[in-house]
Amino acid sequence: MYAVVRTGGKQVRVEPGQSVRLEKLPGEVGATVELPEVLMVGGEGTTRVGAPLVEGAKVVGTITAQARGPKIVVFKFKRRKNYRRKQGHRQAYTEVRVEGIEG
Repeated sequence: MYAVVRTGGKQVRVEPGQSVRLEKLPGEVGATVELPEVLMVGGEGTTRVGAPLVEGAKVVGTITAQARGPKIVVFKFKRRKNYRRKQGHRQAYTEVRVEGIEG
């Protein structure tokens, strides 16, 4: 069984037992998190597609990590104009282990 969930402005396909990295969610490591915006539930012969959400469906998971991704360097440069700007960025994420899909 699998589900497509909308979280953090993105859509993610999840399955029970899978570990996924999502945009930062509030909560401590070990806490239970619910993702109620389920767009599609599939597997086991039937597929339910929401319009826009599947009624009564939600994904339950456990937060396994609150961390930051690798550093991205943003470098702006204009030749012959003595213009250089360097900026770094590390995106925060939450790693969630999917426990089950309800509904």
